[in-house]
Formats: sequence, C-alpha cells, structure tokens
Amino acid sequence: MSLKEYFASTLAAARTGAAWAWESIYRDLAGPVGGYLRGAGAPDVDDLVSETFLSVAKDIHRFKGDEEAFRSWVFTIAHRRMQDAWRAKGRQVPVADGEEAHAHAERKWLGNVEHEAMTSMSMIEVHALIDHLTDAQREVLLLRVVADLSVAQAAEVLDTSEGAVRALQNRALRDLRKEIADDA
Repeated sequence: MSLKEYFASTLAAARTGAAWAWESIYRDLAGPVGGYLRGAGAPDVDDLVSETFLSVAKDIHRFKGDEEAFRSWVFTIAHRRMQDAWRAKGRQVPVADGEEAHAHAERKWLGNVEHEAMTSMSMIEVHALIDHLTDAQREVLLLRVVADLSVAQAAEVLDTSEGAVRALQNRALRDLRKEIADDA
C-alpha cells in the first residue's frame, strides 16, 4: 500500500500537524517497519516503531523528495533506531538486588506471554528460513520483501552500493532455495 498521488498533499498536511495525514503515513508504513524490525530480530519492536515515527514527526520538515525517497528515509531511521537499541542493550547495567531486581527481571524477561506467543507464531517459519543467512543477507531480504523497497532504496538504508544489495539478495535467495530444497 502506498499514498501514490496523495503523497504530496499528505506530506504537506503532516508538516502542518494534520492528524489525518499522520494517520495515513503511520497506517501506510508502520506495518512494514514493524515487519522489518521484527524480522531483523530487533529488541522491543513496538518501542522501536514508536521511536521511528517520533523521529519522522520531529524531522519531517527537513525531508525533501518523493514517496519513494520518503519510504527510504523512514526505513533508514528505523534501521538506525534498531542499531541504537542493540548498542544500548549491550550497555545495560543490572538493577540492584532485592525486590526491585525481581520486579525488573519479571518485566524484562517475562513480558506479555500471550502477545509474545502470538507474535512468535507468525515469525517462527520466517526465522526458520532466514536464520542461517548472514546478517547482511537477512537485512537485504527484509528491506526488499517485507519493506517493499527498491534496490536503490535498500542500498540507501544500509549505506552501501546497489551492486552490493543485488549480490547479497542473489546469494540470500540462492541459499533459501537450497534450504527449501533440502527440507523437501
């Protein structure tokens, strides 16, 4: 789904703070952004989607370009928020002893089991297929298939060349075909 001929007017309205415009942008991109982040194994996907759209809202006045460039820009922000989250996760310091530590552990590790189970069920097959790919191959496939970005857009998000994206995608698809054939 995309905004197509309504993109320019929706973008202009979003810049003025029109709720309907933000709803349209969010409805159009939140699913693919969440799918990309989930597929990439990002921690706290819902939080990252929210952070991505907060950054979009904060910086939308700086954006210049068409809808294709806008999608690339949003996924670049999502990609960077995911990288920030992984870095922050690596720097987390354990909470103090006692009840506070126990409460923190429950919130952090137990979470909402029902929600996590339902989300995991939809991703189990995807992860079974893509887990053996390299991180770069996985990201390229997620950007190309889940996010529905072009080769040029995926290259922009990953800050690499279009040739590198094509090569990674070809290797990933070759590996997936082999994996599927081996399982059959």
